[in-house]
Amino acid sequence: MTADRKIEIIGAESLGVRSLCCRVTLPHRRIIIDPGVALGYMRNGLKPHPYQIAIGRSIREKILRALNSATDVVFSHFHGDHVPLVKANPYQLAMGELPEAFGQLRCWSKSGDGLSAGMRKRFDDLADRLGPRMRVAEGISAGELTFSRSVPHGAAGGNMGSVMMTRVTMGRRVFVHASDIQLLDGPTVDRVIDWHPDILLASGPPLYLDRLSDTARDSAWENARRLVRHIEVVILDHHLMRSEEGTVWLNALSASAGRKVYCAADYMGLPRQLLEAKRAELYDQMPVSMGWHDA
Repeated sequence: MTADRKIEIIGAESLGVRSLCCRVTLPHRRIIIDPGVALGYMRNGLKPHPYQIAIGRSIREKILRALNSATDVVFSHFHGDHVPLVKANPYQLAMGELPEAFGQLRCWSKSGDGLSAGMRKRFDDLADRLGPRMRVAEGISAGELTFSRSVPHGAAGGNMGSVMMTRVTMGRRVFVHASDIQLLDGPTVDRVIDWHPDILLASGPPLYLDRLSDTARDSAWENARRLVRHIEVVILDHHLMRSEEGTVWLNALSASAGRKVYCAADYMGLPRQLLEAKRAELYDQMPVSMGWHDA
């Protein structure tokens, strides 16, 4: 990558938060994809540790600074770790925090069709803020940007809805952002490969969920191997890195491929901070007084 063409991953689980936000810099465009952040509200019966909260605030500020100098913003879907919210909890990005420049961005969005009432409200809130600048982008191209039609959020036929993937032409290189696909749907992985990316940022499987079946885990592994065979730089994070098992899985994938498969922290040259996975450990190492969260 050159100075005028680069990818910066701003938020992800290996960076300490729930997010898959990135900035793509082109000579005449600065594209922010999925400007949202969250912390798992409860994990193992524990609310976020103060250290997590501090990291979350830092990343939230980075997202806001990135939006202040952006030309384009992309929303892959409307979950609270991917979009700013009118009714944000203390660990999310609130609509009221957005810079004035946000209302002037070119916006490329997943459709509001077929959403639950809550997700439709988030779509409408963004449309109210952006007005005619918010364009439903599924299946279209706009200069360096190409957008997929809806693909499953995880496995096909699930109850988590759908997402929109983004392809960015960066001179001779191609970057694909495949938010929340979780590698659980073969046809979605086919679409990614057909786009011929050089660099892929995608959500890996949610290994931290006990309900994820062995069949689904095997499918995600084989789909990951297919991606690694076809794509030079594969970055897998988000749901995958919500547990220590994700680190083991990613390292095993690298060993199987015979080359490095990255998480977001690896790609950015930063230490892995799986803070949600280590929440109980944080409380043991840095105890928190009773009533701290309420205060």
